[in-house]
Amino acid sequence: MTQAIDFTFRTAESRCYIGFQLFRPTLDLGVPMGNDGYGFQLCLLQSWQLRRDTDVVHVATRQQRLITALAINGPRPRSYLVGLLWPEAQESRALESLRVSVHLVSRQIPGLLINGGTVLSLSELVDVDLHRVRAQIRELSQSGRNGNVSSCLHQLRDAELLPGWYDDWVLFEQSRLRQDRIHALHIFARESLERCDYEAALEASEAALELEPLYESAVGLLIQAQRQQGNNAAALRAFEIYQAKLKQDMGLVPSETIRRLVADISSQPTGKQRGDI
Repeated sequence: MTQAIDFTFRTAESRCYIGFQLFRPTLDLGVPMGNDGYGFQLCLLQSWQLRRDTDVVHVATRQQRLITALAINGPRPRSYLVGLLWPEAQESRALESLRVSVHLVSRQIPGLLINGGTVLSLSELVDVDLHRVRAQIRELSQSGRNGNVSSCLHQLRDAELLPGWYDDWVLFEQSRLRQDRIHALHIFARESLERCDYEAALEASEAALELEPLYESAVGLLIQAQRQQGNNAAALRAFEIYQAKLKQDMGLVPSETIRRLVADISSQPTGKQRGDI
């Protein structure tokens, strides 16, 4: 006996419904394609956002946390995710919460998750902005400054990870990224100064100091860049701001290395310093 199957074609969305099951075109690796064949864009910097092609996908907070954990940590066993996302819950309830989250993500956003049984991961077709910034930081550390200077500085300066998220595992990643950005900006400022690109050195050292105001090496690079531009008054002002904050926060004084950078102008009459601007 042959059972009749009710089917409907929706050519505008390139989808085929057979009964109640949804089928979509796939790549060779078995992952559903977006309209452009690329997939998804996941933003974790500044604010959380998931896009498929040009469309924003609205995702509930619990599912956001699962997607974010996989984006940051890569493929992970279910047991790891349970402990990370629901550390205070009973194991049985945490496993059920994970199962529900996986089901909801898979139903709402087919192709985003790869369910490997005990291991979960994001599809290779998910482009994550955090991964691009980390690749840029690695390249700076290994090969130094190259490419589009303005774009590189902009990405490093604005790469704040999920502000407003206070999960312990997110706070750890925020701190790690912050330290990596400071290090990369320091490299950028130092190499820019060596190449006599004083404007880029100034911008990079200022960005590093926005993240860590007491970073003495960045203060030194900032002072040197300002002096190379002939702005002795700004260099002395940067030193004095650092000196005051270091005393207020730590009860310390600047090192001899930093003091030497402004020694010849700090002893000059005030009027002459102002005339250097």
